[in-house]
Amino acid sequence: MQTEQWPAAAIPQARDYVSPEVNIFETKEGYELEAEMPGVNKEGLEITLEGKEITIVGHRQNEVAPGSLLFRERALADYRRVFELDPAIDTAKITAKIEQGVLNLTLPKSEQVKPRKIIVD
Repeated sequence: MQTEQWPAAAIPQARDYVSPEVNIFETKEGYELEAEMPGVNKEGLEITLEGKEITIVGHRQNEVAPGSLLFRERALADYRRVFELDPAIDTAKITAKIEQGVLNLTLPKSEQVKPRKIIVD
């Protein structure tokens, strides 16, 4: 088998960050964010909230190759994404769950901004 020679830059040495792909949905109760982060589990996930900014960082496990690496298309990069939150989100009630590399964040709206029915006397 003949292989091409790849420059050192073609095989990443340091861990970098890539942006995970996300879907964001609005519901009556708030927002749902889904982020795809293959290779990330609960232990490798960091979610921080500073003011109205939420940062998601997912660390992947190191892959152990069975032999010498000749070519890599899948980056060793970890995931990182930052979002500015709507002021209407109740940050105290944000929840997160990760299953099979998909993060689900529930961002509920505060009670003050939810529609409510006013009773007329």
